[in-house]
Amino acid sequence: MKKVIIASKNPVKIQAVKNGFEKMFPNQEFEFIGISVPSNVADQPFSNDETFLGAKNRADNASSEVKNADFYVGVEGGIEHIENEMMAFAWVVIRSAGKYSKARTGTFFLPNELVKLIKEGKELGEADDIVFKRSNSKQENGAVGILTGDVIDRTKYYTEAVVLSLIPFKNIDLY
Repeated sequence: MKKVIIASKNPVKIQAVKNGFEKMFPNQEFEFIGISVPSNVADQPFSNDETFLGAKNRADNASSEVKNADFYVGVEGGIEHIENEMMAFAWVVIRSAGKYSKARTGTFFLPNELVKLIKEGKELGEADDIVFKRSNSKQENGAVGILTGDVIDRTKYYTEAVVLSLIPFKNIDLY
C-alpha cells in the first residue's frame, strides 16, 4: 500500500486528492493522511506565482514532516487581478522521490461583492461566508460551488487538477 501525505486537514482537499489518485490508479491501494503544514506564503495568495509556491511549499513541508511516504500533495488556492477583475484558481503540486508534478485548476472570475471584501483584506472563503451568509464554505463547496449552484463543487474542482498533476506518475516512461 502506498502512502499519500496531503498537506492539509481540509476535508475538501483530502477528498479531492483521494478521488484523483483512485481515478488515476484504480488498481492500487493507498493510505491517505492529512497533516497541517505551512504554505510559507500569505493566507490569501495574490498571484499565480505565489499560489504555485504555496502549493510547492506545502508538499515540501509535508515531506520534511513525514518521512518515507510515496507521495506528498500540496493544494493552494489563490487569486489574481486581471485588469479590473479578480480571478480565482488553485495549484496542485505532487512530490514523489524528489520529482515534482503540477497542474492548475480552471479559472473563474469573482463577483464584485467578493472582490471588494478581498481588497479590504478578507480571504476568499471569509468573503464567501459574508456575501452568501454561510459558515466555513471553504471546507464545503467553496466559491466555485456557490457560484455554479454546485455544478462544480470545490472537491470536483480540485480533483481534476489532482488527476492532471498525476499524469507524469502514471506515464513514468514519458517523463
